[in-house]
Formats: sequence, C-alpha cells, structure tokens
Amino acid sequence: MLGAALLVFFLFFASQPILDNLQKEHKWLKAGLLNQMFAYHMFFGLVYWTYAQFNRSDSVSYFGSYRLYQNWFDAFEPGTLFIEWVNYPFAKWFGFNYDMMMFLSTWVGFWGFVYFYCFMKENLRFNPKFEGWDAITIFMFLPNMHFWTASLGKGAYIFTGLALLTYGLSWPGKRIIHMVLGGFICYMIRPHILFAVLIGMGVGFILGKEKVPTYQKYLAAFGGIAISIFVYEDLLVFLGFDPNNVVASFEEETALNAQRLQAAGSAVDMASYSLPMKLFTFWFRPLFVDSPNAIGLVVSMENALYIYMFSRILRKSFIDYIRVAPAMVKMAAIVFISISISMTFVMSNLGIIIRQKSQIMYYMLFVIVAFMDWEKTNRIKKRAEIYNRIVEEERRNRELAEAPSA
Repeated sequence: MLGAALLVFFLFFASQPILDNLQKEHKWLKAGLLNQMFAYHMFFGLVYWTYAQFNRSDSVSYFGSYRLYQNWFDAFEPGTLFIEWVNYPFAKWFGFNYDMMMFLSTWVGFWGFVYFYCFMKENLRFNPKFEGWDAITIFMFLPNMHFWTASLGKGAYIFTGLALLTYGLSWPGKRIIHMVLGGFICYMIRPHILFAVLIGMGVGFILGKEKVPTYQKYLAAFGGIAISIFVYEDLLVFLGFDPNNVVASFEEETALNAQRLQAAGSAVDMASYSLPMKLFTFWFRPLFVDSPNAIGLVVSMENALYIYMFSRILRKSFIDYIRVAPAMVKMAAIVFISISISMTFVMSNLGIIIRQKSQIMYYMLFVIVAFMDWEKTNRIKKRAEIYNRIVEEERRNRELAEAPSA
C-alpha cells in the first residue's frame, strides 16, 4: 500500500500542469475545486479498494491478466481485453502491484469528472442552483458516480473516454486530440457507445440552432452515414449478433444476457416490464424500498435527486426548448435516450444497473440544467422587456408633459 500512496502523491503533482492549461483556457475554472475533486475521487479509490478486499471484484483478474500474454499487443482487442492491454506494461515492465494499478485507474477516472465539468460549465450561461448550491458542482461529487469509476476496470476508462470525446465535440476545431483519444478509448471498450455518441452528434449538429452552412450540415450527415456503414458489421459481430439475421439474434442474445444477470442476484424481472417501466427502473432504481445493500441505500439518495431533477423538465416549455436547443444539448439527449433504451433490454440486475448507468447520467443532467439555463435566460429577457417598456412609457409621458400647449 506504500507504493500506492507514493503513486497518488506523484499523480497529484503530475496533474497540476494539465489543470493549469485548462485554467488558461477556462478563466472561470478553479484549481482548488478540481484538487478537492482529486482528493475526493482518490478517497473513493480507497473505498473501492477496501470493498474489493471483502467482495469479488473483476479488478483482481484484470491485474493478473498480464501473466497470460507473451507480448503486449496480444491483448490489443476491443472489449475486456483492452483493459488488460492497458494494465500490461505497468504490471509487467514497471512492476506495479495490484494496489498501484487500482489507484492509477482511479486517477484515470478522475479526468472524466474534470472534462465533464468543463463541458457543462462552458455550455451554460448561468450557474444553475439546487437549493442555493451550484448544481454542476453537486453533480460532480455524487458518490455513486465516483465509486464505480475508481477501480481497475472498464468503468473508469469508458467514463473518461466519453468525457474527453464530449468535451472535444463541443469545440471540434480546437480539440482534435481530445476527440481522437476519447473516441479511441470508447471504441476499444464499448464500440456501440461510440456509435451512439457519433450518431447523436450528427443529428444534433444538423438539427441544432447554430447557424451552420448547409453544405457543412450535409457533410456531417453523409459522414455519419459513412461511418455507420463502415462499422455496422464489425459492431454487430462484437455485440454477438448475426449480421444476416439481426432481429432474431438480438432477441436471443438479450434473453441470454437477462438470464445471466438475473442469476447474479438483485434480479428484477425487466423482461415483463413495459418500455416506460424499464426506463424508470434503469434511471431511478433502486429506491429506498428495494435497496439490496448499503451501497444501494446511498444510490437511492442519488436516485431521489435524479427523480427531482427529471421532474423539472416535465412541462410543455421543455418541448419548446428542445426545438431550439443547441447541438450539444440535442446530442446529449439522443445519446442518453438511445443508450438507455438499448441497455434496458439486457439489464435485469440492480447491481449491474447501478454500475452501468453511471456512464451516461451526466448527459441527462446536462440536458436538464441546460433547460433551466434557458428558462432563466428567458425570464431575464422578459424582465428586460418589461423594464424597457416602462422606461419608454415614462419618456413619452415626460415628452407629453413638457410639450407646449396649443
């Protein structure tokens, strides 16, 4: 554990130049808050490390996997093997032990919060408040989000890959490195999620309110179609579907996955649920009445917050907002809905649901706070219009009063 402690100190100081560069680009960014986030996330790395000492954890097999390969690139394949590929040089060449690999992965997960925070902040005009507190800051410190992104495994890497990709897409011309790195990580771990993000961005770009030349919109559309055709068959094979009989193989594979997850404990009978109930279960359960353990109780508190935030958009004005929303908001909405629907067909275990939804919940929260931001902007505009009318009416009255009588 001493090696892990020394590594954490090294990673803290190694992070400062990157944070300094982000501060230069975003003047509103506070290094103190991000360093607090670093300490907070490392604390959850310790929490997960403790949890793994008494419970089965995939992190153990990920760490030991380097013994199975003679060469580093033997594990260079999309999916689970990619984490083993990342683990190999540190464990094999640099002598990292299990504890050090755990906290190295925790550090990787930390950057997901940094870049999601930057993405949300730079795409909002105001700081939305929750009971007087900055809503974005609250979102960045939700414990369940940190717990599942603080260990050696796919969770930390896919979360940070999504954050880098999303941050890069909000300003593609200046952030090519972020897009390429984030897209590479997403593709190597979960190609279908990268597929959903690219489709969401393409649709959002075309339908967004930004004034973009028509040729650029069609170029983006054709680019999305070309990428879809290029990766379609490989994606189906990766997911275990038969390209020649997609519907039947999808039904068979999802049924098998549901049975496996039900057998893992904390099962819910998702197969018999309607689609709205499946989505509610995926987004908002467990609740306090069906929390399977102590972790479930903590997650229930977060889910209560999600329900409250979701209730903020259950109004007609939200439909009006989506029609005029920027491209990034529409992308986030499409990504969140499409991935949620696909996951509901294979998730039948609350433990797996808790873990998997942490990858995409920030997309939902971003759409909600962007809507709150739009509402506040409209209220300010209306107050300004009323004030201007009053000033104009007073001016006219003064002119009439000062005008000489006929």
